[in-house]
Amino acid sequence: MRKLLILASLILATFGRKTFEGHQVLQITAANDVQISLLKNLTDHEHLELDFWREPVHESLPVDVRVPSTSLHKVKSFLKNNKIHYKIMIQDLQDLLDEEQQEMMRSRAHQPKSTDGFNYSTYHTLDEINSFIDMLVKENPQLVSKIVIGQSYERRPLNVLKFSTGSNRPGIWIDTGIHSREWITQACGTWFAKMIVASYKRDPALTAILSKFDIFLEIVTNPDGFQFTHTSDRFWRKTRKPNPGSRCVGVDPNRNWDANFGGPGSSNNPCAEDYHGPNAHSESEVKAIVDFVKSHGKLKAFVSIHSYSQFLLYPYGYTRTPCKDQAELYNLAWKAVTALSRPYGTRYQFGSIINIIYQASGGSNDWTYNQGIKYSYTFELRDTGRFGFALPANQIIPTAYETWLGLMVIMDHTKNNPY
Repeated sequence: MRKLLILASLILATFGRKTFEGHQVLQITAANDVQISLLKNLTDHEHLELDFWREPVHESLPVDVRVPSTSLHKVKSFLKNNKIHYKIMIQDLQDLLDEEQQEMMRSRAHQPKSTDGFNYSTYHTLDEINSFIDMLVKENPQLVSKIVIGQSYERRPLNVLKFSTGSNRPGIWIDTGIHSREWITQACGTWFAKMIVASYKRDPALTAILSKFDIFLEIVTNPDGFQFTHTSDRFWRKTRKPNPGSRCVGVDPNRNWDANFGGPGSSNNPCAEDYHGPNAHSESEVKAIVDFVKSHGKLKAFVSIHSYSQFLLYPYGYTRTPCKDQAELYNLAWKAVTALSRPYGTRYQFGSIINIIYQASGGSNDWTYNQGIKYSYTFELRDTGRFGFALPANQIIPTAYETWLGLMVIMDHTKNNPY
């Protein structure tokens, strides 16, 4: 009976879901500024329905783009005619997504009765993650509590896990899933939560951190968008708030912060993936974190976790002027990526946002740094384009484990360097 229910739910879910059959992901390598300009012009052709997973910025960075089957011939002809090199990274995107769904359905056949039985090596829905959060709190009431810091536009709770061993402590903030299609991040956030509980009183380093700091973890920072990726469009990035006067929905929640809001590296076009919104903190998902940061007043580290590209980034994104703690943040980033590389040899680039990737205004880490939170970082997790946002589930635990090692370096440094 249970298998029949699962099959019925899969059919219902598939009916309303956007298909990516025949879509390919191309990785394009521009040779010079002229080719970058040509690729930037390509982004303006809305009729092609291109989804740039990595934007054309400069020739040192590859450009990844999802191309619908109806546009493949035109795009490949354009690249060939302009002598721009490309390779096919994903031959048929829907094949990967079918495997992803099948793995999730297999996992769903065995509902966990505790967080020990939770399957950390597959992707999960919003309801499943929320159930995990409640189980974790119930199992560990002396260490873990759930704080609801606000509501999303669609009135979903914005749940934050608080790990605490005392009162009136300074805090460390970690968020995952602010861009909803980056499923590896929510999966890692779930794993982190369990790792904190499992390591307390067993790992001296983590125990020492929790003896002085609270850790706050928001696993699903953009719940409306995340729900939409499961029911309708797997590669939805933004929030789900309608934009008055536009057919396009949503705001990029990592361009919505009051850090050079509306400046270069964000868009005023509601249909753009990096649309900054009508004003700073217009999105309730962002405003809730802003209010929490200000009301707490003693956060000492703020780490926002994204995918993909394998970067560890610190401020600034909106200006080339180095932040005043540049030397310390650089050295700490080097130590974190060194620790991260040890288990599997995963290589990360690190540095300021504007120097490593591109200029971006309205980002969370620039805002938190300007609020006085020195250790403000952004991780961009695996991979470097082979699978992109469709990272296979068998990479969840390796990605979470290596990222945890980097996080521990940052948290340990925060503990040892009070300010």
